[in-house]
Amino acid sequence: MSDERSQYERMVAGDWYEADDEIAALTRAAQARAERFAELARGDDAAGAVAALHELLGSVGDDVWIRPPLYVDYGVHTYVGARTFANFGLVLLDVAPIHIGEDCQIGPNVQLLTPVHPVEPEPRRAKLEAAKPITIGNNVWLGGGVIVCPGVTIGDNTVVGAGAVVTKDLPANVVAVGNPARVVKQI
Repeated sequence: MSDERSQYERMVAGDWYEADDEIAALTRAAQARAERFAELARGDDAAGAVAALHELLGSVGDDVWIRPPLYVDYGVHTYVGARTFANFGLVLLDVAPIHIGEDCQIGPNVQLLTPVHPVEPEPRRAKLEAAKPITIGNNVWLGGGVIVCPGVTIGDNTVVGAGAVVTKDLPANVVAVGNPARVVKQI
């Protein structure tokens, strides 16, 4: 039996898919919305910028601010909790859902990366992709340049030091640093 789902349906299900014209168009539309948000955020129209951010992302809580530039694959697969702040250069490769909790602080040039690619050469040559969701708990601080890899969950109140690469889940109430990130302190 063949799989008759669209490539986009396969993508959002977390299955292997090939980026096609429909997916490319969705990405271009998201990038245009991100540029519109950045344009409004740099100007004097704060209300317009907030509205544009709400149009760009899947959901945005009260009193959220993300300093542009903001880079997304789709935007609509990202959900940000109330009172969260993200500094310049946030990258949200939201092929799979990205959930960011309330009261988070995100440093400059942080990358939240959900896509995965095959290790085997032939499927990789065929341009197959998939993705795994990322969940950031409440009151998490991600220092500048942190990279969070596909499928990772970071627990509430955790601090991740600048430049860390988070390859595995981190529990709540810890400080983690390094590449790969490792817990160095309980909070």
